[in-house]
Amino acid sequence: MYIIEFIFRWAHVLFGITWIGMLYYFNFVQTEYFKEAEAGAKADAMKKLAPRALWWFRWGAMFTLLTGLVLLMSPTVGAFNNFGGSAVIWVGSLAGILMFLNVWLVIWPKQKIVLGLAEGDGPAAAAKAGLASRTNTLLSGPMLFGMLGSKHLPIEASTTGLIACAVLILALEANGLFGKLGPMAKVVGVIHMSILLTGVVWALLAFL
Repeated sequence: MYIIEFIFRWAHVLFGITWIGMLYYFNFVQTEYFKEAEAGAKADAMKKLAPRALWWFRWGAMFTLLTGLVLLMSPTVGAFNNFGGSAVIWVGSLAGILMFLNVWLVIWPKQKIVLGLAEGDGPAAAAKAGLASRTNTLLSGPMLFGMLGSKHLPIEASTTGLIACAVLILALEANGLFGKLGPMAKVVGVIHMSILLTGVVWALLAFL
């Protein structure tokens, strides 16, 4: 049983590296490159590079989610059997599930329009995909905190702290669907906001 669980942990981390690595590539590298690229180079990248990158991105997200759900149900993690005592992992899981939904229900459908693979308003689709992608980058800090903190950080989190974190994360997700970029418009801004959000989540879990 422990060997099987280890294999799923290994796979979860491997798929997670693929997913979040591509997320950071899109936000920190490709998007900034497209702002400066010449028209011909940008068109070529959108035709040949972006679709390949998005394939690894969305399927990395899919298998990260699937292996994560298996781990949540495993005896060692025991998140379903001890909901209150697993507050840290549930915060990370909530962030991860919302990020997954953003990938498959917002980013990928909108990027298909941007790349010309589906019909629609290109600029509007790009703006929606960009906001959702920045939101995923924002939530990646708390997600990783939940993954690592549940095993390596001694926190006696309360149900109140868990609820407060959930409300905060859901509010930020709502902004990612219907709001604005704000300070996340710049790379340095979304990095700082993700670190700040992780600190706030830590404080809420530790002190409420």
